[in-house]
Amino acid sequence: MFEAVVSADTLSKTLDPIGVLVDECKIRLDEDGLRISAMDPATVGVVELHLEASAFESYEADSGVVGVDVERLDGVVGMADADQLVHLELDAETRQLLIRIGGLEYTLALVDPNAVRQEPDLDSMELPASAVVEGRQFGRAIRAAEMVSNHVAVGVDESKEQLYIDAEGDVDTVHYELTSEDLVGLRPGPAHSLFSLDYLADMNRVVPGDAAVTLELGEEFPMRLSYEFAEGNGAMLYFLAPRIQSR
Repeated sequence: MFEAVVSADTLSKTLDPIGVLVDECKIRLDEDGLRISAMDPATVGVVELHLEASAFESYEADSGVVGVDVERLDGVVGMADADQLVHLELDAETRQLLIRIGGLEYTLALVDPNAVRQEPDLDSMELPASAVVEGRQFGRAIRAAEMVSNHVAVGVDESKEQLYIDAEGDVDTVHYELTSEDLVGLRPGPAHSLFSLDYLADMNRVVPGDAAVTLELGEEFPMRLSYEFAEGNGAMLYFLAPRIQSR
């Protein structure tokens, strides 16, 4: 069983970050809320999301798993105004999701969860450095880097206690630094890794400008990029593998 009512804005902020990496995903439902964990086909990026039951206007669910086409579901939700309520009801027998938005009713066929790519099993890796940056500051750096290159270096300068983002093209270069005074928080440590801008640019498009974005980093290690949404009732995490630099 699954019946819920949630604002279109909250549901869009749940689905948009998932659609950055995957076309289909499994949604795990239980009485506490919903969870999503998925890896992109190239095994470069992972997305994990938890939306608590308290983020909904009303929420009832038994434990279970459903498969969804993220783009189609997001497209239906996109027809609503941000402040409209979206009513969701699962028909387990027909494997359909009934969506009601005002006078609109849409019946969405679900995907067989067994046909969806296996969820990733991530190790609890401890990364030596972290920085908490405003979403708009991070976005400015990524947009600038996109202008000159297809990859970007992200690291922490321990001696200067600052986060830096560097990109180097054939002609132009970008250097963006944020000191501990510019950041919401900083835990200095050895950190410098190269990442694909294709992935970071896609992620950046869905990161709220007013969010406190936590970047966890190491030396040629994956990056964890996380933030909260839905007034703290939702948690979003990206895990991005680095591009190994030739020496």
